[in-house]
Amino acid sequence: MTNLDPPNNENLGLTANDGANFWLDKGFTWLVYVFAAIAVAVLFVMSWIIFLEAKPAIDKFGIGFLWGQDWDTANEIFGALPYIYGTLVSSAIAIFFAVPVSIAVALVTSENFLPPSIQTTLAFVIELIAAIPSVIIGLWGIFIFIPVLEPVQQWLANNFKWIPLFNSEFPVGTNMLTAGIILAIMILPTMAAISRDVLRAIPKELRSASMALGGTRWETIFRVLLPAGFSGIVSAAMLALGRALGETMAVTMVIGNSAQISLSLLDPAYTIPSVLANEFAEAQPGLHIGALCYLGLVLFAVTLAVNIGARLLVQWVGSKNK
Repeated sequence: MTNLDPPNNENLGLTANDGANFWLDKGFTWLVYVFAAIAVAVLFVMSWIIFLEAKPAIDKFGIGFLWGQDWDTANEIFGALPYIYGTLVSSAIAIFFAVPVSIAVALVTSENFLPPSIQTTLAFVIELIAAIPSVIIGLWGIFIFIPVLEPVQQWLANNFKWIPLFNSEFPVGTNMLTAGIILAIMILPTMAAISRDVLRAIPKELRSASMALGGTRWETIFRVLLPAGFSGIVSAAMLALGRALGETMAVTMVIGNSAQISLSLLDPAYTIPSVLANEFAEAQPGLHIGALCYLGLVLFAVTLAVNIGARLLVQWVGSKNK
């Protein structure tokens, strides 16, 4: 008589890892752990070396370095506030312009607004911007973009001088606003490409269900797709912001390199990467190099804080949507 009893479950270990190639899987797992540990170790070693170089400035200026506004290399008086201000404001301007444009590009290239061939071409052209060296973008900004932008800035200064953001008597092309727009152009491909991948990964069933319930195309986008891809879009924005915070050459060429704090976006400014690029090669050992390394630590801390804040924001929004 045929035995119809189900086989022993112990013989059906589909996820059992005692096969002949298990040692390869285990070895690969440990290899990944080792590489991850090396990456973390390199980060800590870099931070420790920069800290040791910055220690003379840390010992002399302490936490007051962060809000000091004087930078006098002859008298060895250093303050970081103008550079911190320029870095944060220029990056904020870049995010202000890049986020809506990037989301629009991601929507146009992921939804069926255009034929697939045009979508692919448009996405490819946008991503090509990321391959342009920053110094080339800086040169383009000096010779092409600034002459076009100068009349617009002069018009803003003449007609909206009562707004502190445009309160400049004689605006020049090399200023905070120009640097912010150049940064927005540079970070646009990164955010647009990642946001596009996020939106394309959303199941098509969500779109169909929304429209089946009577939602329009735009209601589906703003109430279903964007909320579903919120965490990925925020991650793309933070990655782009990290690029903006650390960008050096293009910003150095168009921001004006003036260590001042001005509410007007039409005035020259300075950023931490710019002052590092301009002064590090000629800095004297001791307090000057220490102050520059201190600025590097501040930039690292700002970038780390931005990423931690973005992670907490994504977790908070995710808990609200449960």
